[in-house]
Order: sequence, then structure tokens, then C-alpha cells
Amino acid sequence: MRSFFVFLILIAMTISGCGKKDDVIKLEKESTAYQLAKDLSNKLSFLDPDSNNILISTKKFDVSVGEVLQSIYNTSGSRSNQLKSFDPNRLKGIILQNAERMAEQKLVLNDAKAAKFSLSEALFDSILQQQYAQAGGEQQFLEMLKMSEVSIENVKTEIHKNVLLNEFLDEKIGNQIQVSDEDVQKAYNDYASNEIATVRHILLLTQGKSETEKKVIRKKIEDILKQAKNGADFAELAQTYSEDPGSKDKGGLYENFARGVMVKPFEDAAFSVPIGELSDVIETVYGFHILKVVDRNNFQSLEVKRPELEAKLKESKKPELYRTYITNLKAQAEYKVIAH
Repeated sequence: MRSFFVFLILIAMTISGCGKKDDVIKLEKESTAYQLAKDLSNKLSFLDPDSNNILISTKKFDVSVGEVLQSIYNTSGSRSNQLKSFDPNRLKGIILQNAERMAEQKLVLNDAKAAKFSLSEALFDSILQQQYAQAGGEQQFLEMLKMSEVSIENVKTEIHKNVLLNEFLDEKIGNQIQVSDEDVQKAYNDYASNEIATVRHILLLTQGKSETEKKVIRKKIEDILKQAKNGADFAELAQTYSEDPGSKDKGGLYENFARGVMVKPFEDAAFSVPIGELSDVIETVYGFHILKVVDRNNFQSLEVKRPELEAKLKESKKPELYRTYITNLKAQAEYKVIAH
């Protein structure tokens, strides 16, 4: 379970509104967040709430020191006092990381607003219920917020914005993702390569034998197969007849081998014959075999597995598309980080 503190920090990184360019947020004097900013400015002068320096500038909005610290305080409450113990370099990194995260999310939410995208209240409520459940119930959740001096309304607002953002990105970026049949086949091959099988087998060697001798050996293994089909114990048959020194004394047993280990005709039978059933006579470079499949991973066919594989492939492509999308939004907004 994610710790409550980590949960609050993650929320603190979400945005705090989509204000216009001239609506720069400034901390109210004598407020707790203002006092926090004053204390932090002893380590980093640019955090002075009276100066309210701009950290991120765009043609649509600015992100100020006051906005960042107000957001952190709104969602972390008294826990935000831990910032006072950080060294200047770490503190600066946290403030700027929050500022950039807020600015990026504002850009996305402005795009969502332009697209008239809205969040289902049912989905929002289900996410909120999950948060309650992780805390042990709604009452416990509220008590933890109270201990940290965090308003439930602030938390709900931030969760709502964050869920809306994620849903919009899923739709916006998801519609751009194309997955080819080649991608799916490769992913399926990777999946199937982890398949393992356990079999018992009987081998009668034919290496170095004449065609006449092979016919006799073929007749012998067909007779053994008849015995197996009539209910004879396969392990006992292997111990009696098999000429494979690697498995004879174990009743013909080969356990947990993957694809690519055995010769191809042997492998094909091991991974296609139903579990518990016998193969027909199989010929390899070594001789004639009979297999009984003991166990095998229940791997699904490509067509059954396809929806899951496609979903995973699309998910793996999202980060790169997101970075491109954000880069374009920043360029359009004339996004600029103000050095301090």
C-alpha cells in the first residue's frame, strides 16, 4: 500500500488551477503557507512570498512561487514543514519540479478544456473510494487528513483534476497509437518463449541403422505405442524399452523444458499434444519417439492473447508520444523556465 505521505506528495505535484495570464497567485500575508514561504526564503531568497517570483512563464499563464507553495501546503498540510529541513539544492529541486509539473499539467488541462473534455463523476467517485479503501475506510482517511491539517475539499479538487488529466491523455494519445501485426506477433513470440513442458518419452535409436533395420525398429515402437494406448504404465514401458540414457531410468521423464531446447519434431509434439495424452510415433535424427505430455503452461493462443498484447504495446508507446505532445504544447505556449 502506498504510504499516506507519498500519496500527499504525489497530489502536491498536481496542478492548482488553470488561471489566466494576469491571475498570478500570491500568498495571503499571515497565512500558514505565507509563513512557510518566509521560512524557506531564509535558505533560498527567490522563495520570498512578498516578491512572489515567477518560476514558469507562458503566454497563457505564469506559475509563481506563491502558487507552488500554496499547492504544496493545500495537499500536504503540516507535512510541508519537512521542506524546512532540506538543504538548499534539494529544496530548489523540489520547488522547480513542482512548478514544471504544474505548468505542464496546466497546458494539458487547457487543451482538455478546449476539447470540451469532461470527467465522469462515477469514475471520480470510484477513484476516491479506492483512496478511502487504501486508508482503511473513509473515516480513517479523513482522520489522517485532519492529523496533517489537510482539507478534504482540497484533496478532492486535486484528485479530480489529476484523474481528468489522465483520462484526457489516455484518449488524446491513445487515439494516435498504432500497433502493427508484426508488433503483436513479436510480443506473442516473447510471451510463448516462456512456455515450458514436462513429458515422458520412449526412444528407439536409428542412427547408423539401415532402412531394413529402421522398418523393424518402427514396427517395435508401434507395438509399444499400442501397449501404452491399452493402458500400460508409460513410465514402466520407458524403463523397459527406451534407449535414451538421459531419461530411461527416470521413466522417460524430461521436466520443465522450454521451446528451442529439444529437436523440432519432439518440441512440436511436446507443445501441441494435449496434456495427459500420447503422441503418435515421431521420427527425429536420433530415432523413433513416443511422447506422453505430463504438464505444460496453459499458454493462450495468439488470437486469445491479442487484446492483452495490443493493450500492453499501446501502453509502452505512450511515454514517447506524451513527451512529443508536451513539447508541442510548450512551443505553442512559448513556455519558459525563469532562472533564479
